[in-house]
Amino acid sequence: MPFMSASVSTTNPSRLINRLCKHFSHKIEAEWSETSGFLTFSIGECQLSSENGALTLVCESPTAEELEDLGKVVSSHLIRFAGEEVAEVNWQPGSA
Repeated sequence: MPFMSASVSTTNPSRLINRLCKHFSHKIEAEWSETSGFLTFSIGECQLSSENGALTLVCESPTAEELEDLGKVVSSHLIRFAGEEVAEVNWQPGSA
């Protein structure tokens, strides 16, 4: 399955994990703790983790098109919830 990842610098990655997962949990399956989260969308999955002042995201989907859509959804919500702290998410393609 195609996947991509991103690492976003932030002063409080745990807060962003909590906000994203809590928000998405109203519509999709979401699990989270203080240091990690897992979101299950109809078009794929996204794993979130907190590491040394950064939020790491890894998204996986059945097709490249769905992966692109998933990345857009996760990015737009992250940018909105992070305020001025995060201006963009730079996804890196994964390799199997």
